[in-house]
Amino acid sequence: MADAHESLKLEESFSKHQNAPIVKRKRLLTSDYIIKKRQPFGIIKRQNKDVFVTNKTNFKAQLKKCEKLLDNGTGEVIIRGLGAAVHKACSLALQLKEIHCGSLELDIKTSTISIVDDLQPLNDSIDYETVNRNNSAVHIRVFQKFSIGGLKYQE
Repeated sequence: MADAHESLKLEESFSKHQNAPIVKRKRLLTSDYIIKKRQPFGIIKRQNKDVFVTNKTNFKAQLKKCEKLLDNGTGEVIIRGLGAAVHKACSLALQLKEIHCGSLELDIKTSTISIVDDLQPLNDSIDYETVNRNNSAVHIRVFQKFSIGGLKYQE
């Protein structure tokens, strides 16, 4: 248990911390700016096996695209979802696994991606601004457990 001197020191340090000046961020009015969002997956080198899931694209179309990639001999498909599309990306991967009767395996990784928004002013009196924010992302690697060609019946 802390003695009286230690508790006084804690109270003093807490009161100093509590009375410290708070630095406030400049409040930006969205009516003064046009928001231009940068592409968040610019760091990742795009490949033919990548499927980027958004809430705007059709689920069945994304499912067909994944099926086509798996049928063309690509051993794996990487499904990527960002923000609100994380749920849809997970649903897509699980649907693929169900369609293939468990012959597909999933390797799931989550991350946080930094996104930069550019604010372009509508008036000449205002400066350009950039806003950094973080968003959650999921990267699901869907791959075959075994080769279907190797399952031929042998006598």
